[in-house]
Amino acid sequence: MFEITRVENFSPSTFLWEINAPEIAWAARPGQFVIVHCDETSERIPLTIADFDAVKGTITIVIQAAGKGTMQMMEYKAGDHVSAVAGPLGEPSEIENFGTVVLVGGGLGVAPVYPILRALKLKGCYTISIIGFRSKSLVFWESRFRDYSDESIIVTDDGSYGEKALVTQPLKDLLMERQINRVIAIGPLVMMRACAEVTRPFGVRTIVSVNPIMVDGTGMCGSCRVSLGDEVKFACIDGPDMDGHLVNFDELLIRQKRFVKYEKQSLALHEKKKCPK
Repeated sequence: MFEITRVENFSPSTFLWEINAPEIAWAARPGQFVIVHCDETSERIPLTIADFDAVKGTITIVIQAAGKGTMQMMEYKAGDHVSAVAGPLGEPSEIENFGTVVLVGGGLGVAPVYPILRALKLKGCYTISIIGFRSKSLVFWESRFRDYSDESIIVTDDGSYGEKALVTQPLKDLLMERQINRVIAIGPLVMMRACAEVTRPFGVRTIVSVNPIMVDGTGMCGSCRVSLGDEVKFACIDGPDMDGHLVNFDELLIRQKRFVKYEKQSLALHEKKKCPK
């Protein structure tokens, strides 16, 4: 059993768990993920590690309640326990002094960008962060990003905070103004695809963190396969970081919709049980 030591709500649908998991915290590296299994009736949910502290023995995950499993997770409080947390899984992000690196986070993708940003800054990179949200009410971890960013840009879709823009606009501006050595973009698939298309004409290596449907997380089920150029990769063991210029996003977007009907049915049954009348 793994204890949830802290819960923090960022918005009505976005929240943070800090989990006591000393072995995972000791072994975790930026870019890796865990699979959380709350109880014997719940699904196994893959979530990127947003932070880890080997001294405290804790890991941090940020969750957006969207389906039955994550809705159930919202009901947990500090002091509650979950059945299993498997990890760290996946390949760590490549951390070197690349020079000037732009790190782009969109919505929930801001959380997994953070440990990569911190590691790159400590490695000596010049770091520029761009974080984007739909509105001011959804903004989180602004101060954390400023702590490890030489330059920090915040945008919102509606202009309620920071610049009114999509993350691709300041990214394009930076690419046109100066020499950028690497771009790392994490967020919704459509956002990562857009970032990759912005950087493609400039020839700047662009890393994205793919999040396909995943079952076992160890490469056996094949559910998380991704077409990467002429190859087929598995996000759980070959990723989640992949070359954004090679990922077949069109295929990935289609495959992400395979179980939408069943996800809706499962959520509806969950809501009915909570509110039987």
